Amino acid sequence: MRLRREIALFALGGAIGLVVDAGVVQALVSLAGWNPYLARVLSFMCAASATWWWNRRHTFAGRSSGRSAGSEWLHWLGLMSLGALVNYGVYAALLLGFPFAHRWPAAAVAAGSLVAAAVNFGTARGVLFRHPESGA
Repeated sequence: MRLRREIALFALGGAIGLVVDAGVVQALVSLAGWNPYLARVLSFMCAASATWWWNRRHTFAGRSSGRSAGSEWLHWLGLMSLGALVNYGVYAALLLGFPFAHRWPAAAVAAGSLVAAAVNFGTARGVLFRHPESGA
């Protein structure tokens, strides 16, 4: 039951991250004229920070990383980099393969996010938040 709850909360955090990621990349490309590849770097950092906060406070509230918040955030970014590579690979492949994706990069962000979700959950739960807190 706890695993299902964590998966559901992680998915909700992922949806929040997707909105942040897609919103930032779309705004940078459409409103500021950024290159969609470079815009994605900043949008990922924003989304990863939002999902770290959500998952720390909600999804894995009954688990501990044993780290300070700053160290935990840096570790989170490092671990999420594997999922980010998968995510960015899908994103770039869609941009290369489908010209419409240059006008609507948010759709490519969504596809990359879905593919990387399982990788991210496994590393978050199995590596960073692997220690149940006492009494939880």
